[in-house]
Amino acid sequence: MSPVRMNIRRKMSLLAVAVLAVGAAACGTDDGGSSGGAASPDSTEDGPRELTISNYENYMPEDLIPAFEEETGIDVTVVAHASNEEIVGKFEATNGAPGFDLAVIASPFAESLTTRGWLAEVDETQIPNMSELAPEAREMAYDPGNTHSVPYTWGTTGLCYRADLVEEDIRSWNDLLDPAPALEGKVTMLGTDRWLMLPALKVLGYSANTTDAAELEAAAEILKETKPQLQAYDDTTFFSRLVSGEASLVQAWDGWCNYAIAEDENVEWVVPEEGSDVWVDVFVVPASSEHQDEAAEFIDFVLRPQVHATVAELVLYNVPNPAAMELVAPSLLKQFDNLGITSAELNANNEALTDVSEAGPEWAQVVSEIKAS
Repeated sequence: MSPVRMNIRRKMSLLAVAVLAVGAAACGTDDGGSSGGAASPDSTEDGPRELTISNYENYMPEDLIPAFEEETGIDVTVVAHASNEEIVGKFEATNGAPGFDLAVIASPFAESLTTRGWLAEVDETQIPNMSELAPEAREMAYDPGNTHSVPYTWGTTGLCYRADLVEEDIRSWNDLLDPAPALEGKVTMLGTDRWLMLPALKVLGYSANTTDAAELEAAAEILKETKPQLQAYDDTTFFSRLVSGEASLVQAWDGWCNYAIAEDENVEWVVPEEGSDVWVDVFVVPASSEHQDEAAEFIDFVLRPQVHATVAELVLYNVPNPAAMELVAPSLLKQFDNLGITSAELNANNEALTDVSEAGPEWAQVVSEIKAS
């Protein structure tokens, strides 16, 4: 997921698989998708071949960029961003010319940038490996047909808990919103607007993408009642609270729960029976970029199953590429159950997050009221 990434990943020895595998896998073309073309010269009549990518820190295997540069001759610069809002702010400050050629951003923000005319259209003839995407990833509500974005990673939000510290059978968002007495003060919720509201909206049977003021207010009333029973709103350290025993039950993104599972085998994961979201981090190319061809080559390179699999192994999130997920190390699939979910299962009872900026003031008001209560 695209909140700030933690350096904990560097401390986890299991992630070395990704770093070691990319060099060999990424440069080959056997049994894993098209090659994306022969190696390109370092420059063309239009100038040097270069590409600037904006991404979250530690959100790509370390050897991915060097392997791409060696194969294509394209000189890549990677700059880090900390939030979706930072990326959007760069577009706004420059009227759509943010100074990079490719970015990873969450789907609702990509949808907003598309609406404002700031993203280039995807040319699938330049990205033949888009054929590797799961059918569900080709028709997401925020960008049907992938006209302006290409999925990179995806997942869902649920409940992560210490089975040795929780006696209840955790199955519902109500286990979080109305925790058992023994769990009061041992529960955390995500504090970012879309995920803070998610549990209450789902319990009420409303869409996670609602723009209806009355529905937002109804969810807010539930969340105001929940707040006194929480330990904290926490988007960054909730899994370490779980590992230490400071918290027993937390709202979490699936991959972040896996970071806790990696450290404590008592940690378990469940998607509540009321359903949840499907978040997607996507590649987008600014319409202002002068290196759109290079951006397309890079996307095509990442979508090779051998390469995309190493992304999943690093970040411990699913990628929307079934052939890639089949290549993920069996030891990881055994250790982290949610990596074994299929694309159809992920999307069965969960809904893709879309842009709700038309109701932005309403969302901002109810979240402010909840946190101030």
